[in-house]
Amino acid sequence: MTAEGRRRRAFWQILLFAAGLLVLTVISAGSVYLVNKAREDSKWVVHTIEVENQINALLLEIRRAESGARGYLLTGGDNFRADHDKAVAAIIPALDKLTRQSVDNPGQRENVEKLSAAIEIRLSQFAQEMAFIQQGQPDKATALVREAASQDATARIATVASTMIQEEERLFRLRTANSDSSQTLAASMTGIGSGLVVALALISIWLVRRSARVRDEAEARLRDANLNLEAVVDERTADLREANDEIQRFAYIVSHDLRSPLVNIMGFTSELEELGSDIFRRIGSLVHVPAGGAPLAPAAPGEIALEGADKQLSEDFSEALGFIKSSIAKMDRLISAILNLTREGRREFQPVKIDTRELIEAIVATLAHQAAEARAEIHLEPLPDLVSDRLALEQIFSNLIDNAIKYLKPGVPGEIRIRGRTKLGYAIFEVSDNGRGIDPKDHQRIFDLFRRAGTQDKPGQGIGLAHVRALVRRLGGTMSVSSELNAGSTFTITLPIAWNVSNRNRDR
Repeated sequence: MTAEGRRRRAFWQILLFAAGLLVLTVISAGSVYLVNKAREDSKWVVHTIEVENQINALLLEIRRAESGARGYLLTGGDNFRADHDKAVAAIIPALDKLTRQSVDNPGQRENVEKLSAAIEIRLSQFAQEMAFIQQGQPDKATALVREAASQDATARIATVASTMIQEEERLFRLRTANSDSSQTLAASMTGIGSGLVVALALISIWLVRRSARVRDEAEARLRDANLNLEAVVDERTADLREANDEIQRFAYIVSHDLRSPLVNIMGFTSELEELGSDIFRRIGSLVHVPAGGAPLAPAAPGEIALEGADKQLSEDFSEALGFIKSSIAKMDRLISAILNLTREGRREFQPVKIDTRELIEAIVATLAHQAAEARAEIHLEPLPDLVSDRLALEQIFSNLIDNAIKYLKPGVPGEIRIRGRTKLGYAIFEVSDNGRGIDPKDHQRIFDLFRRAGTQDKPGQGIGLAHVRALVRRLGGTMSVSSELNAGSTFTITLPIAWNVSNRNRDR
């Protein structure tokens, strides 16, 4: 899959996830709202039923009071009087409860006021009727009952109550419809939301399966590519090793072949030096021949008594021979170094368990004389042990410690520290000093073969650090330097803690 295709797929996956989240949020919020609305509508439906029941309960108590009063008037029985009193006592609390229940409806509050007035009149009539009966004046009580019937107080109560019941029935129908509508909407939203969730889930499953299929195809292609890559890498590695071996053989042959003419040059230079001495000795002896006499013998063996231009010529000849001899010596050292590098490059590394501290202590002991002459102290801090090639480690640390001693600042007591630590399967070593330091622009130059940085006041061919870095790389590690002029240097080496046979010589 191309990068554009991956971006498009990622976009649609994010969009699908966002859509699913939005749908779930809307469904949840809508469901909560509709459930609450349905609950509220149901509450009002129940409230309507309670108001209607309360009206009927109030009418029932009024009828019980009337029945009790008439029964008491006709029979004089105490049980009718008790029923009447009980009903009258329940009328006012029932009316108060109805008043509280109707407070939300202005029309019903008005009806309750009318109902209260009619009930108050009828209760007053009940009280008078009971008083006349208790006074033994049933005729007056009967007349009062007829008067109440003529005034139609009970009918007014029934009319107002009927109006209130009709209003509550209207509200019941309206509120029932609202409740049904809310429940229908809640159910519809839940169903639609569930359908959308199922649809999104199906789309997600399809996308996941499609992604899995694409991933499987990509993995199959990657496996095929890896197989081909491994074959290519093996082939290129074999070619590289062959080329590397050829380069090493070429370097060895060239170095070995250069050694023969160099030896001849050195021999002929020595002969030329002796020949020059003889020539200038003869010239000196001829210059000092007395008139008519034999040549004078030199003042001492090997001494050439020359003057003027002859003396200058002798000095120039000696100086030229000196340059030739120093160049030959330098050439010889370089050829020896190249031979050593080629021999080292052909050596097979052998991983062994190494006590790093013991190894470095032995190196420090061999360099103790140079350190004493340079007034340098070498401090060893805790060092991790390794499984690696002993000879390679000896060469690495010998070069670094020798360089640290060699390039200390004159007149300043040297301090060299060697420390180590482990991290993620690697050992990290640091060799630091307080020497003259290295200019940051030369940090890479010092690792190049036959190249040196800074003042060239110390013997060397510019091979040591290049050789060290090559060894570190062959051991599967890295090497870096941190330094500034007149601020000392720190060389950091990172090596595998357990360098084994499986990765041996892989960097060759």
